[in-house]
Amino acid sequence: MSIGMWIICIVGGLAGALSTAYLMISFPVIIVWKIYRRFKFGCTLFD
Repeated sequence: MSIGMWIICIVGGLAGALSTAYLMISFPVIIVWKIYRRFKFGCTLFD
């Protein structure tokens, strides 16, 4: 393969890995934050 194809493969792989890592970290954090606000301030989980 040419060097350009290697660069495209690496950039695409990194983009996929970073977006997957972001989603895996952010969803549980948001759920914990909403539960914390529910008990601390009495907000609903949908605010």
